[in-house]
Amino acid sequence: MEKILSKVAPWLPSARRNPGAGEPLAPGIRVLDDADTASLRALVSADPVANIFMDAQLSVTGSARPGLGGSLVIGRFEGGLLVSACWIGANIVPINITADDAEEFGLAVRSLNRTFASCFGPADAVMGMWKVLAEGPQQAFSVRPSQPLMTLTGTPAIEPNRTLRASHAGEYELVLPACAKMFEEELGYSPLANGGSFYRSRVRSLIHSGHSLIDLDEGGAVRFKAELGTVTTRATQIQGVWMNPEHRGKSMAAGYMAAVADYALRLAPTTSLYVNDYNAPAIATYRKVGFEEVGEFATILF
Repeated sequence: MEKILSKVAPWLPSARRNPGAGEPLAPGIRVLDDADTASLRALVSADPVANIFMDAQLSVTGSARPGLGGSLVIGRFEGGLLVSACWIGANIVPINITADDAEEFGLAVRSLNRTFASCFGPADAVMGMWKVLAEGPQQAFSVRPSQPLMTLTGTPAIEPNRTLRASHAGEYELVLPACAKMFEEELGYSPLANGGSFYRSRVRSLIHSGHSLIDLDEGGAVRFKAELGTVTTRATQIQGVWMNPEHRGKSMAAGYMAAVADYALRLAPTTSLYVNDYNAPAIATYRKVGFEEVGEFATILF
């Protein structure tokens, strides 16, 4: 049960040790406090696309101090200046961590004796941390070392499919199964195991916020869906792209993705996504729409 929940609810903190604000965890690395908020914002602003997760968190919490649920941000300082950081909750999210200091951050994270759902972000940081975390108590069930990070900042290169739209609350029972099928195709297990209350809540939240996008076929089933999983004033991140198997191979994906991008670009000047490097058809579709590779992510799934 605990193992399933840690996978189904990556937004649910699972802390075993909660160090206080300002507590050192390794040489030069300590837990951030409210006084570090401006420095953390500046660090995030260096790349608001790669750091969109932390940018969104700051917009909600307004502070770098530890959260009530056990989340915290740790940072490394040089000459009193914050140069890199890492958000730690149920997930591990590096911020401006280089390959040179990734292992040191990995040691700091491992010292917390926590369990995690994933580690994701720039590939050098994630894979560098993984060298240390791999020796910890948790085993990964999937390591994805190369995921092109792609962005679009202008008008899509092809005409959007104008039938794509935001879903509404009355369509929750249609949207949830489509989301669950996408999840299971991607990760190999159902997010609805044991009820999936946290996953259900996440889907409801995306619908409520207007960030769940769908198109229905003639029979009223979801033909295509995608979500804006993270949204800030500076960027959006597209997630959960899924085409119903009955409609695959009909050259419809690019038009839908152009529509998703068009919708996202009304909310922020840049939209982004990251994709597994082995998913050649998806990468070709995104390029056709006008997305360009700007970096490389990696993801460790526990």
